[in-house]
Amino acid sequence: MSAAGPGTGRSLVQIVIDRQRCIGAGQCALTAPGVFTQDDDGLSELVPHGAEGNGGALAREAARACPVAAIAVRAV
Repeated sequence: MSAAGPGTGRSLVQIVIDRQRCIGAGQCALTAPGVFTQDDDGLSELVPHGAEGNGGALAREAARACPVAAIAVRAV
């Protein structure tokens, strides 16, 4: 989950990766390398604190780029 600082005008987002669905295509890490990375098995995982700042917008782009729709980005 990402948090924006007070007064930044940015909303909080929750990023969920369905690792059962993930096929390791890597589109998320290519689209938003500051938000997503791949583990040793090639599956998507979040970079710690990666969705802060502009990361929410980048995470939404990465979710759209995922060929199997394994990423959900929700406002909280």
